[in-house]
Amino acid sequence: MSTASGRPVLPTLRQLQFLAALRAQASFSRAADSVGVTQPTLSAGIKELEALLGTVLVERGRVGAVLTSAGQDVAQRAARVLGEMEELVHAVRGRGAPLMGPFRLGAIPTIAPYLLPRLVPALRRAYPSLRLFLREDLTARLIDALRARTLDAALIALPYAAAGIENVALFDDEFLLATAPDHALARREHVEPDDLAGEEILLLEDGHCLRDHALAMCARAPNRQGSEMGATSLTTLAHMAAGGIGVTLLPRLALEGGAAAGADLVTRSFRTPVIGRSIGLAWRAKSPLHREMALIADLVKRLANPAG
Repeated sequence: MSTASGRPVLPTLRQLQFLAALRAQASFSRAADSVGVTQPTLSAGIKELEALLGTVLVERGRVGAVLTSAGQDVAQRAARVLGEMEELVHAVRGRGAPLMGPFRLGAIPTIAPYLLPRLVPALRRAYPSLRLFLREDLTARLIDALRARTLDAALIALPYAAAGIENVALFDDEFLLATAPDHALARREHVEPDDLAGEEILLLEDGHCLRDHALAMCARAPNRQGSEMGATSLTTLAHMAAGGIGVTLLPRLALEGGAAAGADLVTRSFRTPVIGRSIGLAWRAKSPLHREMALIADLVKRLANPAG
């Protein structure tokens, strides 16, 4: 397609962003959420791009959206174009104060409800010109969004290795054992990993990285029992443990953030503290926002250790 002057009509940055988001999310609904538009708006934008380029970019089916080979090529090129534009914008903004304008921050479900309510007000007080956009999702999807440039940074649990992604550890999050009040372990002042031998340990369902961290810790306890019931949230785990269904491991961050509110639950620390995970900040390796990442990381560290 060309204009009257013979020059080709070029795709808009918004159309390219839509396609890049669809490649990262493999779902029209999730892609639309990641760029802040409705699903029909995103779908229409991609159809306009297909009409402009004269080729099918996306195969639409019941199981989701699959990019054609042409769609993959265009999406990869779109990511490079969007990256150049992002770097241009941040290079100009970098001459002024940091953390001004929009910033897109993601967090995993076992961090978001317990850290963001403290972090967001602190960020707004420190940087009143910041326009913060938040997204809660599983780690793998947040990493895809970083690569697709629909997120600037994400709060995740470490260790987590991902090509093209940098991260920094912010603070350690200790595991505590949670049981019903009448459980034998509730009568102890401290517990040991060996005490979990033979216990029914309740875990999050597959897909949550905290499940993997809990399993790694449980490997220290021989003959421990894994529950067939996978919970979708830490709050559900807390109430299941309070009901005597089993015992569970809860991060101190979540407990202090109210994950067990309303549950008749006893928590016990391990005699030698068990660090279940490290809370970290992740971003795209070639992001121009290194100064912003350092400022956010410093603020989170101060929130986690006010006396430090």
